[in-house]
Amino acid sequence: MAQITLDKLAHSYLPHPKTDADFALKQIDHVWDDGGAYALLGPSGCGKTTLLNIISGLLVPSKGKILFDGRDITTFQPEQRNIAQVFQFPVIYDTMTVRQNLEFPLKNRNVPSDEISKRVNEMIDILDLGDKANRKARGLTADEKQKISLGRGLVRYDVNAILFDEPLTVIDPHMKWQLRTKLKDLHRQLGHTMIYVTHDQTEALTFADKVVVMYEGEVVQIGTPEELFDEPQHTFVGYFIGSPGMNIIPASVTGATAQLGTHSVKLKGAYAKLEGKTEIGIRPEFVTMKSSGKGLPATVTGVEDIGRFKIVRANIEGNDLNVVLNEGESVPADPLLSFDSARINIYQNDHLVRPQSTAKGA
Repeated sequence: MAQITLDKLAHSYLPHPKTDADFALKQIDHVWDDGGAYALLGPSGCGKTTLLNIISGLLVPSKGKILFDGRDITTFQPEQRNIAQVFQFPVIYDTMTVRQNLEFPLKNRNVPSDEISKRVNEMIDILDLGDKANRKARGLTADEKQKISLGRGLVRYDVNAILFDEPLTVIDPHMKWQLRTKLKDLHRQLGHTMIYVTHDQTEALTFADKVVVMYEGEVVQIGTPEELFDEPQHTFVGYFIGSPGMNIIPASVTGATAQLGTHSVKLKGAYAKLEGKTEIGIRPEFVTMKSSGKGLPATVTGVEDIGRFKIVRANIEGNDLNVVLNEGESVPADPLLSFDSARINIYQNDHLVRPQSTAKGA
């Protein structure tokens, strides 16, 4: 296990990068704790695989250093870093049995035979492959082969880190849930530093202690699932996390009031004067829809009933937003919307701004 330090790390695939736009991975400075479970989350092309490949040694960064427990390993080859990596598609030996595949990385490291048997038997049980342990891998399904690939990474106890590059892509949905749960349990048992790359927020939020959200080559927030949901540091995080994501609405802010077109919204505190692009963020779960009383007049443009709740698509003065209603709640013909002021976030040029003072009672 290792503490991983990213020191002014950046990478460009161009030979002579000149501007930030030339970098696939913009500068990152961070320390990942020994034994932590991290997820790199973001859309395709955001830089997460680039970062993972730098950690694994498949890429040497254009700038900065990477350290394991304070030791500079920036130029080390993958085999010198003592890591295990599980890729998107299975990397196994088809001519070997399930058991032989799991034994292979341990035999290569001269682990005693009784210890090999103990670890492999445990892994076969964890992966529910007991009835296939002595079958050759070539005859197994894609998800069974990927389970073997996961096992080959997890069977080693001596690694500095285990890296997962979208390892559940070929796994069926029910098995994904089971394997995510098993990975989380294994992390608690073994205490390995684990880094998990995915574009799936459910995978990231259920696996990781800390989620590293990436956007256009930049790390825009590192936080717990609760922090990403409650206080997204960037509008992308608000939009990307949640289903549906956070409503981001243009507004002007004066003190403790936001102005949405001709309508005023009370905020949880008073803000300094804001310049540039100013927006409010409110999650659909914290928007109330009613048929009478006070509120912002809205137009309903669509309703999605997904069983446990409804997602109402609405519009306020040309601005689209979503509202989540509980199962059985009716949708008013001429709805009035109100926002929970304690749950409103303010963004200036896409970045979270906190109030200078908190409103009484907030």
